[in-house]
Amino acid sequence: MSITKAAPPGADHRDTEAPEGDPGGEQQGWQFSSPLVLTMLLILMVALQGPIRGAVSTPVMQSWMTVFVAVVVQALPFLVLGVLLSAMLAVFVPPSFFARALPSRPALAVPVAGMAGAVLPGCECASVPVAGALVRRGVAPAAALAFLLSAPAINPIVLTATAVAFPGRPEMVVARFVASLLVACAMGWLWQRLGRADWLRPPAHPSDEGLGKGAAFWSSVRHDLMHAGGFLVVGAMAAATLKAVVPAHWLSLAADNPVVSVLALAVLAVLLSICSEADAFVAASLTQFSLTARLAFLVVGPMIDLKLFAMQTATFGRGFALRFAPATFVMAVASSVLVGAVLL
Repeated sequence: MSITKAAPPGADHRDTEAPEGDPGGEQQGWQFSSPLVLTMLLILMVALQGPIRGAVSTPVMQSWMTVFVAVVVQALPFLVLGVLLSAMLAVFVPPSFFARALPSRPALAVPVAGMAGAVLPGCECASVPVAGALVRRGVAPAAALAFLLSAPAINPIVLTATAVAFPGRPEMVVARFVASLLVACAMGWLWQRLGRADWLRPPAHPSDEGLGKGAAFWSSVRHDLMHAGGFLVVGAMAAATLKAVVPAHWLSLAADNPVVSVLALAVLAVLLSICSEADAFVAASLTQFSLTARLAFLVVGPMIDLKLFAMQTATFGRGFALRFAPATFVMAVASSVLVGAVLL
């Protein structure tokens, strides 16, 4: 006669039985973690240091590393400053402030909200939740969308970074400001005219609303810095690859055709998804392309890219993103061509 010890109430029977061959009841096996992966990577690099040293010493890799490091080092201070200011805006400025500051008429609120982006620093990662908060607090969706598009494109950090990336070309800063503000206002007015309430899902409350101010601030900083920093690295790698690996005559063929060059860099901006505080340095490194094509890169990127499409879908719904993103892309390309023809 065997006696079985009763399990405590609510316990799962699977926890009281040890798997076969595991008397302790704990499953054995490899469990990968970040430190383990990093250690294995370091061991692999030490073991292959000879081939790696040989590969890095080639002229192509030296050129690649030069461009990559230059882009990252130039952009990183602006990225950090933009993330800090964006977190301060999102956490310490109440959304009700914008509702009180904007005109009650949507047609007037759109340009005011668009111009507000010129004085309120914030990257695109922060503009989507801020726009969602504005809609929740009763701001007209057209005005909130104008702010969503303008804030990451024409704020002081972005314009300063553009001036540093394009020294001696103040017209590039003016062109970016004018083209981006034009797109923001046009999309706001377009939504006011043609947008339907059932296309825009009411935004849910952000997950950090229950946190204190300090905790919410550092949570926002960590989130934006990790995401934006990762996209900056990807963008710098892509720019370095275009500069050092892709045959020069390929880029010349694309750059020599005005239509192809604009569309190529506009699509590249969508795919790279670089933070707006850093994209000017990537654009400045693409010297094969015209200023108008690089302007399209700078206007499209902060308004519609892969990460923004995902964030807009999560915040406002898929139906909104599927309509808003393509229209924004077309408007941004058209505005870049128009402003580039006049100012550049």
